[in-house]
Formats: sequence, structure tokens, C-alpha cells
Amino acid sequence: MTNMKFGSGLAGRALAAVAAVAFACSIAAAPADAAEKVRWKVPIAFSSTLPALGDTAPWVAERLKLASGGDVQLKIFEPGKLVPPFQIMEAVKNNKLPAGYTWIGYDIGKIPALALLGAVPFGMEPWEFMAWWYYGNGQQLAEELYGEHSVHPILCGIIPPETAGWFSFEIKSLDDVKGLKIRFAGLGGKVLEKLGASVTVLPGGEIYQALEKGAIDAAEFSLPEVDQLLGFDKIVKNNYFPGWHQTFTSLHLIVNKTVWDGLQDSTKGMIDMGCIAGTANSLAKAEANQGPVIAGFPAKGVTPRKLPEDVLRTLQKTSKEVLEEEAAKDAWFKKIYESQKAFSEQYALWKKFGFLPRDF
Repeated sequence: MTNMKFGSGLAGRALAAVAAVAFACSIAAAPADAAEKVRWKVPIAFSSTLPALGDTAPWVAERLKLASGGDVQLKIFEPGKLVPPFQIMEAVKNNKLPAGYTWIGYDIGKIPALALLGAVPFGMEPWEFMAWWYYGNGQQLAEELYGEHSVHPILCGIIPPETAGWFSFEIKSLDDVKGLKIRFAGLGGKVLEKLGASVTVLPGGEIYQALEKGAIDAAEFSLPEVDQLLGFDKIVKNNYFPGWHQTFTSLHLIVNKTVWDGLQDSTKGMIDMGCIAGTANSLAKAEANQGPVIAGFPAKGVTPRKLPEDVLRTLQKTSKEVLEEEAAKDAWFKKIYESQKAFSEQYALWKKFGFLPRDF
């Protein structure tokens, strides 16, 4: 009896061990059903033919599909194919679409503080904005602000300063812009309105025709490379610098908040990493490509010009007035504006001591 009991116990333990190993193997061999499938339709605000500005979203989508083994797929739709470029946020907010890729400055009529997250006159340079976003409290503030509107924002692209605009004449003073019909966007547009210009906002694809027909007298849109592809240089021959109104231009993947909150952490991490890569890639591409474009201006009869310093000083003064006025009207604008100012005061020390002068 004793031997039988011993044998039975040994056999039982052996069977239990075999069962445990079999169970463990079955788990290891089971398909990774934890891998989440993302299939989003994503409208973009800018044509994918436009370098850095428009081709970043397709680049991110391609990398996400590759890195996720096909689990995360963003189907990119050109401007106007799903919704008009200026209606992307509303479509995402109302969950008509899960996500969109846009310049959020277009939505300042609905959420004034977004202007500070898209481009700021005499504001941060691109790498400074990235530092504030990732390591200041920029991302946190943006998520809180957008969260009130059922949207989750992800920084997913950034480009260096735009040109200050294309003009058919030489600018001697700001008297030259009074009454001028000009395409401008964001806070920079408010500054020019305060100085007497007649400002209108048009999508990139409509600017050439407006210039050609005389509906507008001048226009700004983006980088020299982008503006050239849109044909501005065929109509007006004075391209002004620096891009005082948009010292950085940030681009965001905006996701319906309910959709975002429902994702697994691993999927969120994958999308976040894809957008960080997209941000770095867009800035590198934009920085690399503008010099050759400006070098080619003479062959096209285009003259690159710098705004006179007294003009820039007046624009800077007026910009500060506009920023202070907007902050007085909107609590979120004030909160984000104060955060950016505090960060820049600290960063200015690094910029002052760490970098060579621009003309060195």
C-alpha cells in the first residue's frame, strides 16, 4: 500500500508537470491576439506632393505600417477627398473620422489658444518648440485644451520659418501694406490686420489662382520650396524674409479622444514613436532643401529680400500687442502664452551662451 501510494503520488506529480508544460507551450504558441489592429482613414490638410509640409503624414503612415507588421495602418486621403482642409478638426471631434493630419492654427476661430500651438509671431524656433512640447509642459497643456473638445493631439511634424510672403513690389515701410489684399494665416494675419492690411485665409491649392486673377495682391504660405511648387514665383517676383509670423510651423495628428482612449498602450506607444520620427524627419528635410531653392531664384527672376529692421521692429511690437490682447480675452490662451514665455526666458540663456552668432 505504501509503495502504491508513493507511485501514485509520483505519477500524479508527473502528470501535473506535463500538463503545466503543455499549458505553457500552448500559450507561447497561441497567436498574439493582443496585437491591436488599427485601420484609420486620415484626411490631410496639405497635398502629399508638398515636401515636409504635406508628405510627412504619408511618411509616418508608411513607417507605422512597417514597424507594426501591418497592425497599424493609416490610409491617407488628399485634401478635400473626405472633408475640406479647414474642417478636419470638426470631423475628428464629432467622430465622423477617427483622425486627421493638419495645421491646427486653422481652427483658432473655434479654439483661440490653438494659435500658440501652431505658429507664433516672433516665437520659438523649431527645436525650442520641440523642447517646450516634450520637456516643458506643452504636450500636457495641449492635451488638456483639446480634451475639452474630444480630441487628442500628437505633434507629428515641424518645419522651420516660412517666408514672410510674396509681393509684386519692394517693401520700404509698413505703409506699403495698408489696404493690401493679402493671404495670411494665424496670429500673423491678426498682426497685419491691425496694421491696416486686408487679410484672407485660403487653402494652399487656391492661392495661385487668387494671385493670378488679382483677388489678392500678395501671399504667404510656407517654405520657399513649397511656395515654388505652388507656382507663386511665376506671378510675383519678390520673396521676403524672415518668416517673422511663423518662426516654427507645427503639424499634428489629431485623434478622436474616445478612439484614442480605447487603444492599447502598446498601440499608443507605436503611434507616438511614429510621430516623433515624423517630426524629426520633416524638420531635417525642410532644413536641407531651402538653400538650393533660394540659390535658384536668380534664374527665375526672383529676388530674395529681407524686411528692413525698422519694419521688423514694428511688426514685433504689434505682435506683442496682439498676443497680449488675445491672452486678455481667453483663459486658455493666457495659460499657454505664459507657459511659453516662461520657458523661453530660461531657454534664452542657453541660446545666448551656447550658440555661435548667426553671422559668425
